[in-house]
Order: sequence, then C-alpha cells, then structure tokens
Amino acid sequence: MTRHRSPPPTDQADGLRRMFAASQGVIVPVVANPHVEHHGAVLARLASVFSEQGLNTLVVDAADTAPEPGELSFIDLGACVEPLSPQLAYLAARGLPMQHVDTHGSCASFIPRMMNVVYDVDVVVIHTEARILARMLGDQQLRPVLLASGAGESITHAYAALKMLVQRLGLMSFDLVTPTTKGRGPTPKRIAERLSDCADRFLGAALHDSAAIDPDIAFGEASGPDLMRLAAAQLRLPAPITTSHAPAWTPARPAASSSSLSA
Repeated sequence: MTRHRSPPPTDQADGLRRMFAASQGVIVPVVANPHVEHHGAVLARLASVFSEQGLNTLVVDAADTAPEPGELSFIDLGACVEPLSPQLAYLAARGLPMQHVDTHGSCASFIPRMMNVVYDVDVVVIHTEARILARMLGDQQLRPVLLASGAGESITHAYAALKMLVQRLGLMSFDLVTPTTKGRGPTPKRIAERLSDCADRFLGAALHDSAAIDPDIAFGEASGPDLMRLAAAQLRLPAPITTSHAPAWTPARPAASSSSLSA
C-alpha cells in the first residue's frame, strides 16, 4: 500500500519537523502513573505530536488502567486497532505484554509484535507500568517518558518508576511530561526540578527534556516548543530493527473509541 502523509503546516517549528520526516519505526515508552489526573488526555496529546507531523502513530495502552484487549486480540491483533484520526490509532493492550513473557521473565518479544501490527507504522507509543517496561525494553537504547503532576504521591511514584528502570535496565536518561494545573501546587517547572535533583543526587540519572501539557487544549492545536523538542529528541534515538509481514497502515475513518485516551 502506498503511504499517504498529511503535509504538516508551515511555522517556526519547521526545523524540528525535518527531523520528524526521517523517522520510522520508533518506540516511545511512557511510564504509567495512576496518580496523574487526566493521564489519558496527556497521553493523547503526546502521541498526537507525532501524528501531526505526518507520522503514522500507534498508541499501545498496556497500563493497568487501560481497557481490556478486543476479543480478536489473540487471533488478529491488527483488527483490534482503533483509528482516532487519519494518522493516529489506538490499541487497548492491558495484560498483553505478559502474554509474551519467556522462560527468563522477559517480554521483549512484545515490541517487535507491536511494530508489526501495521506495516508502515512510524512511531509506537507504549504506555505501561515501569515493572512491565523493565521486562520489555531489554537492551533497547530508549529514553522512557515519565508522567507526574503536582500531587505528592504522583512525584513519589514517578521517582520510584525511574529508580526501578535505572536499577533493572541501566537506563540513565529520562523525559518528563506534566499536565498543567490551574490551582495551587508546584508548577511543572518545579516538578521537573525536584525530580531531576533526586534522580541526579541518588541515582546518577538525568532528565533530558520536560514539557507541560494542557489537558484541556483542543485536539489538533499546535504543540508548544518544549513538547516538540521532547518529541524530536525521542525520534533521534536508535530504532529497533524488526521485520514485518503485517498489513499496511490503514487509517480508516475516525471512530467512536473505547480507548481511555480522553480519560
């Protein structure tokens, strides 16, 4: 099937978009955090940054809060992919990574399967808990994206997830996305500073990029420069090498979705 890309709009972010244009087969791991309000909207906004640049983007939601996979998931996983827009799709995958666990406790084979759900996918955003990512990522040279908000338990959870991935995978670089808030509490900048300081002091790890996302922003509106920069840096990381015999990307009509991306 011939790939059809939507031409991105022209603005001051054109230089970053040239980075997006050369990307294919990129995994973006997002660490689930149940204490982050509107995490579904934040995840959707993060994923839409890639699709807005003309990249076929699949969100694989394997978090504990995700919907259960469709009934056909064990027969035809591609049939369970829900189109959200012409170049953004969603797959409910709660519990699916552990269906791929091997005798060594690894579910690394889940990643190539996700890359092969649709043939010409450019970016796969995988949203799941740190304990699952620790089994899944293996030796992949990736930079997990942490989620955190102003709630104390949210920051504690994000740090615990970071610590687990440092200790089990040796990953030492992370990104952070925070929802903006209108009430009292630490600002996204302060949250990033606090998490960065703890990661550096106690683990020797670093925050590479951070971005704030307004969960109320209209879907399809232009992304801010911080989020664009974070996404572009994710695309510069080494991509997993996979072979694929899956059906070509077929972004059908946007449909009413059972996904939790608007949660």
